[in-house]
Amino acid sequence: MQLATKSFLGLCLICSTAGAVEPAATPATPPTVASTQVAKPAPTSATVAKPPSTAPATNQPLTAEQIAKNKQQQDAKIKALVQDQASRLKQLEHANLEALAQNQELQLKNDNLSVQVQVLQSERSAQMFLYGAVTLAGGVLLGFFIASYIHTKRRRQW
Repeated sequence: MQLATKSFLGLCLICSTAGAVEPAATPATPPTVASTQVAKPAPTSATVAKPPSTAPATNQPLTAEQIAKNKQQQDAKIKALVQDQASRLKQLEHANLEALAQNQELQLKNDNLSVQVQVLQSERSAQMFLYGAVTLAGGVLLGFFIASYIHTKRRRQW
């Protein structure tokens, strides 16, 4: 009776840790070779859908070796998930640093282009000022020439 109680408690412990790990959430992780070599299927998240109280009634009690093997497999899966998450975290940090560098570079380009636009606008206004000054000077000279031509034409007539 005591052996059956220990087996039942061990099975409940394995079922509770199997429910905590969801291999379906990370489809990129490949299945381990050790999980396909077990003679009896270990309780996974797919079999956890059944109530834990019905599991010992349908399956024979697991031996201590099988429980230890199942626990090692679960530990290996958890370690693989942790390593996968760590590698993803490193990838995200690397991508974040690249994005920050690109953002800084684009901000510098934007500032440079803003300065260039201001310079071009000031050059354009200076150019328009010069065009106005030349037009005014040309108009004044043309006015003097026309006035002097008319004035000399009237003197000749007298």
